Amino acid sequence: MPIDDPESAQAYGRDLLQGDLVRLRPLEERDLTHLERWWADPEWQVLQQETVRPRPDGPAQELFRRWSANDSGTGVGFSIEANSTGEFVGHVTLWGIALPSLAATLGIIIGPTQVGRGFGTDAVRVAARYGFRSMGLHRIGLSVAAFNARGRRAYEKAGFQVEGIRREAVFLDGEWVDQVQMGLLRPEFEASEEARRAEEPSE
Repeated sequence: MPIDDPESAQAYGRDLLQGDLVRLRPLEERDLTHLERWWADPEWQVLQQETVRPRPDGPAQELFRRWSANDSGTGVGFSIEANSTGEFVGHVTLWGIALPSLAATLGIIIGPTQVGRGFGTDAVRVAARYGFRSMGLHRIGLSVAAFNARGRRAYEKAGFQVEGIRREAVFLDGEWVDQVQMGLLRPEFEASEEARRAEEPSE
């Protein structure tokens, strides 16, 4: 809806980083210990990174600090917090933004004990809303391993579509694995948001 008065502007600001299940907030120091542990865990590295290569403590924290500084126009990063409990459940980032394409790449990590509860899908949806409505993006893309059907379903629920396959792009467990390329355009996102609003019960 168009912003035409202070109240609608404030409503936009209030709801911009708020989802049904989660809200996005600035990174806090206490988040970093969790993120570093998840990032370095080989069981979860195979879903997040192309190489299983645990590293000493420290570098991952600096990586997340850099992603979450939010002091440039090339990317943003937010911690993900559950609405119901205030619990820290993950991190999402939009990176690689440049003119004239107005495109970004999305990355997300959800804590192992929080997977399967809808937090990831909701966080992706909120991050996409922020990218399109606050940063002026036209397109958001991502990559997911072909074997990660759970991750792919979460992205599809958030509106992303399969755009192609990078054949045998990742080497894992002695085999070559395909990588699925997915994308979401602003008109597609706005249409899905309109459909979601239409499904909400009227008060």
